[in-house]
Amino acid sequence: MSDLPRLALSVRQPSAWAIIAGHKPIENRTLGSIRAGRMGPGRIALHAAAGLKEEEFRYLYWRLGKHGVQCPHPLELPRGCIIGSVEVTGIITESRSEWFGGQAGLTLKDPMPCDPIPCPGALGYFEWAPGGTLATPAKWMLNWGAPSSGAGTDDMFPDAPIAFAKPPQKPWG
Repeated sequence: MSDLPRLALSVRQPSAWAIIAGHKPIENRTLGSIRAGRMGPGRIALHAAAGLKEEEFRYLYWRLGKHGVQCPHPLELPRGCIIGSVEVTGIITESRSEWFGGQAGLTLKDPMPCDPIPCPGALGYFEWAPGGTLATPAKWMLNWGAPSSGAGTDDMFPDAPIAFAKPPQKPWG
């Protein structure tokens, strides 16, 4: 995609993937971060943030599953790069959408994926430029979904989705 917008917004995985895949039509933010980041309508590049903690991934994996979205393995989600573009159509402070869950949100449409382009991210809307490398996987990512040692399950159900006995705790706010 040679016509990527020069302004980008950094979003943590797997939310960035869900936006580009067309599953997540709202990106939740605080009103303060929207104002400070000079966010508004228009087409933007979508940056997959480099950082990701296991607790965040676990919660978002579960949350996406509640919406019927099967999240990829964390090793399949590029980080520290532009992954496409999306049209921001507006800013909302209330919605009946299951995807709305904060003080405010950016409404999104027409996602267009691209091959990952490594670049550093920043807060708010930022001018991006290619550079750097993709984020390397953390140790927890290598073991995600593997049976825990001593569980006695080994590979009995290798294709079964990851299940949660109870919902994971929301790791922020």
